[in-house]
Amino acid sequence: MDATTATVDTSFSTLLRAASLEEHKRVSTSPFMNDLLGGRHGVDAFARYTEQLWYVYRALEETAETLKDSPATGPFIQPRLFRTESLERDLAHLLGEEWRERSAPLPETRAYAERIQECARTWAGGYIAHHYTRYLGDLAGGQAVRSRAERNWGITHKGDGVRFYIFDGIASPPVFRREYRELLDAVTADELEQQRVVAECVRAYGFNEAILVALAAEFPLSSV
Repeated sequence: MDATTATVDTSFSTLLRAASLEEHKRVSTSPFMNDLLGGRHGVDAFARYTEQLWYVYRALEETAETLKDSPATGPFIQPRLFRTESLERDLAHLLGEEWRERSAPLPETRAYAERIQECARTWAGGYIAHHYTRYLGDLAGGQAVRSRAERNWGITHKGDGVRFYIFDGIASPPVFRREYRELLDAVTADELEQQRVVAECVRAYGFNEAILVALAAEFPLSSV
């Protein structure tokens, strides 16, 4: 994007946020999340959800090493954001040290992870769309999940179980979000490419929604 012609109204970060507002709302208020945050699910449902996140973040972060030197994706590859290790500690706490032997991705999760890996190999803009959708969303809205998990299931052992939601390397989430938006606005992309990235961002929300629908079927409770 040409920085000399960008305005607040047409910045890339604003475009991404505006285009995904409805998808974000639909995902965050899905039946499974409503039941989970409302305390109507047990810790087993929370553990299963956490397990699916591990597959997604592993796809994002296993590819990071090959992308860190790219002018397009390099600025977004920040180890302080990485969640895989935290998720592994959470799963060991929630499911036991041998959780990997019993772990399995939902078909919807597998499709999501494969799309992230495909973008990492072939399309920097697509990878950025998935990076933005996951990290910024969990840094913000994830705190509500953490507080409810601690309250509902007594997960208070030094953060294990909800460590995924604890970003120790980020002193001020609001400052970080502003800096992240600046990185987005610095991405070199013409209008067509921006629209492609926006579409991929919407697609990422679709993958997330599909996982939540599958989890709702696995843990049926309400249709609220």
